[in-house]
Amino acid sequence: MWCPSLVRFILAAAEAALVAWPALAAQGAGPDWPCIQRKVPELSLGQFWTGANLPQTAADWSKDAGISALVTELSARRLPLPEAQQKIREYAESLPEDERERRLTMLVQGLFDQMNRERSDVIAGIARYAKRQRDIAEVLRQEASAVDALRAKADADPNEIALRSDRLAFQTRVFQERARSLSFVCEVPTLIERRLYALVKTIAEALKAR
Repeated sequence: MWCPSLVRFILAAAEAALVAWPALAAQGAGPDWPCIQRKVPELSLGQFWTGANLPQTAADWSKDAGISALVTELSARRLPLPEAQQKIREYAESLPEDERERRLTMLVQGLFDQMNRERSDVIAGIARYAKRQRDIAEVLRQEASAVDALRAKADADPNEIALRSDRLAFQTRVFQERARSLSFVCEVPTLIERRLYALVKTIAEALKAR
């Protein structure tokens, strides 16, 4: 048999998981941004590339099948970073001297475009995820209040109370697990930034080693 205090505890658990978001989220990021990291939807190339402006030919990287394939391979986080950096060095060494700058700057632009887009997609996904959580939290609040009100009725069906209380407890646990997983998801944009920085730095070093 479920007691009123336990039902209220379930409600409090859902509330606690919800109110933790605005307390931890970066200030000014909006109600659907749950991360402590500041929300920056788009990056700029200048944050990663400190050399001279890339030539106009760099923008055509996607038209080069070899560069496109390398961008896809290097940007994938499943490829360990040291291996990705070694592939860049080997690629640079394989290039003719008169092709090295053109192709390596195309690689810089390609990695930036690809990983910036991937990062933006992740940020948009986090916002959608957070909004769904807020919607779920409101449903949980309403259901917990309804169960509490049902218990207050003298003629309430004990079986219905038990069924709805069990369902509410399960839904609250799922809600809390999803909320906890956000802390890991929030790290993904930063991981992408760090990888991009390391890859671009490796390319810059390969250019200087000519």
